[in-house]
Amino acid sequence: MTNHTHILCTPQRVDGVSNMMQSLGRQYVRYFNYAHERSGTLWEGRYRSCLVETENYLLHLYRYIELNPVRAGMVDTPSAYKWSSYQINGMGKVSDLCTPHPLYLAIDHSAKTRQLAYRELFKTRVEGTLLTEIRDATNKGLAVGNQHFKKEIEALTGRRMLPAKMGRPSQN
Repeated sequence: MTNHTHILCTPQRVDGVSNMMQSLGRQYVRYFNYAHERSGTLWEGRYRSCLVETENYLLHLYRYIELNPVRAGMVDTPSAYKWSSYQINGMGKVSDLCTPHPLYLAIDHSAKTRQLAYRELFKTRVEGTLLTEIRDATNKGLAVGNQHFKKEIEALTGRRMLPAKMGRPSQN
């Protein structure tokens, strides 16, 4: 995207995503500043993240991310955006940057059939409540999933995963 990047990852360690983003920030900013003869920060702020209920929402997140250039009017189809993992997941492009998720691999044992089935998922857009839920979860650091999943994450972390009521708290 022109002003942000989406990264969908499954960490191998508890602090894996934080460490990855910290390392990426340090290394890429140093490279970018050197290459463009500049100094200072490159990012507008901290990265935003959310937890995802894999079984019911992971493929929705794939669609949300890979359709983002289409929603932004940058391309007509997700396959036309060269920086997208859609090239790998839907078209079979080989890349060391993307490790297939087990849920993606479970679509079908045949790579060709899996890619065809994956492309079929993109015949419907991510819209309405789902689109809002994904955006809100990412921007507010909430979880994407069903109510049971969100309550379970709240119990495990002690952090709110459901949006709070709007407005001032009642004085009762």
